[in-house]
Amino acid sequence: MERPFPTVAVVGLGTMGAGVAVAVARSGRRVIGIEAGADSAARALARIEEATAHAVARERITAEERTALLERISVGHALAAAADADLVIEEVPEQLELKREVFAALDRICPETTVLATGTTALSVTRIAAATSRPERVLGLHFFNPVHSMKLVEVVRTVLTSPQTAEDAAAFARDLGKEPVAAGDRAGFVVNGLLFAYLNQAASMYESKYASREDIDAAMRLGCGLPMGPLALLDLIGVDIARTVLETMYEQSRDRLHAPAPILGQLVSAGLLGRKSGRGFYTYEAPGSSRAVDAATGPAAPKVPGRAVRTVGVCGSGTMATGIAEVFAKAGHPVLLAARSQEKAERARAQLAKSLERSVAKGRLTEEQRDAALALVTPVGGYAELADVDLVVEAVAEDLAVKRELFATLDKIVRPGAVLATTTSSLPVISCATATSRPQDVIGMHFFNPAPAMKLVEVVSTVLTAPDVTATVLELTAKVRKHPVECGDRAGFIVNALLFPYLNDAVRMLQEHYATVDDIDTAMKLGCGYPMGPFELLDVVGLDVSLTIEQVLHQEFREPGLAAAPLLEHLVAAGCLGRKTGRGFRDHARR
Repeated sequence: MERPFPTVAVVGLGTMGAGVAVAVARSGRRVIGIEAGADSAARALARIEEATAHAVARERITAEERTALLERISVGHALAAAADADLVIEEVPEQLELKREVFAALDRICPETTVLATGTTALSVTRIAAATSRPERVLGLHFFNPVHSMKLVEVVRTVLTSPQTAEDAAAFARDLGKEPVAAGDRAGFVVNGLLFAYLNQAASMYESKYASREDIDAAMRLGCGLPMGPLALLDLIGVDIARTVLETMYEQSRDRLHAPAPILGQLVSAGLLGRKSGRGFYTYEAPGSSRAVDAATGPAAPKVPGRAVRTVGVCGSGTMATGIAEVFAKAGHPVLLAARSQEKAERARAQLAKSLERSVAKGRLTEEQRDAALALVTPVGGYAELADVDLVVEAVAEDLAVKRELFATLDKIVRPGAVLATTTSSLPVISCATATSRPQDVIGMHFFNPAPAMKLVEVVSTVLTAPDVTATVLELTAKVRKHPVECGDRAGFIVNALLFPYLNDAVRMLQEHYATVDDIDTAMKLGCGYPMGPFELLDVVGLDVSLTIEQVLHQEFREPGLAAAPLLEHLVAAGCLGRKTGRGFRDHARR
């Protein structure tokens, strides 16, 4: 089969355009690079030469491959050179009228068989195509930066793009060693359509002073395994670019969650555009530097001294309870693992012992450390023996009535001055606190599953939590080798408040038949470096759990855009809850 597009013109040789030119040349194709003027063309060629020399130094290519690659690239400033190309990829600045002008000119210059592709990240491909007389041969080819390492290419079709053009473009992307995903022409396509709403909510969360920038970024890195926190990512992308993408998304969707957070506009007006200007949400060593000079290296120090904590009680017998007990025992704290019966408590301790044994087998613990930790865990049936502990961590069912009943019981049993903590992931901590006569001693301590492995703990203070209780839990969390992030008592805290709207948006994207489950998952993993795609994650978390969290978020914030996607509700009603039932967004029973 003949390779598609043997000669490719790239119009606009900035960072992205130069990267595309090199990737195309590496595939053995002839590349015609075009810049706006002679000086710009010379600078672009120097950038390409520097980038390929760097690739040789990093041993990504050999010196011989670099020489051959450079011989296949010509760079000039005459748009007329594009007449020799089978495919033209436009990578000029993200301005609709500028792109339309370029496409109108290319339409006049290029043979009618030439395919014209825009590299836009968010603008309407249809409106760009309308500037030509060949809309059936116009599409979007959205590469990701840095092109040499990012595998994803979004192939964006308009309602007029011919199927053959889209197929040829996808084959071209595969021939470059990329993974194409099909997308329709709507603002943001797949990746940015999901990513930028999440980034916008993170900016709003920071602007409202709900949590610090370091805590927001740490929460999403450590709680979700993301390669970068949202505010650091906004600085990397460029605050101005993010605002432009969001404006485009809002113009199309009219969803308030897409309306750019005011802080984005303020930063842009002040010229604080992120890394490229040297300052955005963080301040950098120099413009273009990746080193933030004002970022805290660890959790913020408590403002007041905390209370002493030696002994810990953990209420519950499930995975989370045993995991939390393991965390404290490995850190040297005597733990009372309390369940509703002695039998359940003994079973929970046995599960804990198995977990410790697995750690020994993997070389994470010595046999002596395993034995010492297990010796510190005492199973107890009932809660009466928790009377003298310094901290009680509740990890029972995620049911407010059950939790309130337990806190009312603990209030009568546990000594005055002890800290009472709930591990709820979505319920209001204040509702647990008001079941007691000492709401000042109650706090949220949200561990992530599996607790022994996950570094993050969200420390959730209510309007009544005493400052020294917050300080106690912040200090203790750090001592047990976890990373605490501090936030207030509102639905979702940090992680779930940012994560689940993104997952909900992915479900909406699917139910609108915009893209497939596999394409959406592939796009987010390859385009953003996420460890799991949204549908993989939903099936792991459980669709019923996800629906409950979506409903809690919608009830709290009353944003129409947070209403659970009907498809998610229908799957839960049908009993398709994900991996635990064998079927969710994918059929796991057949795997």
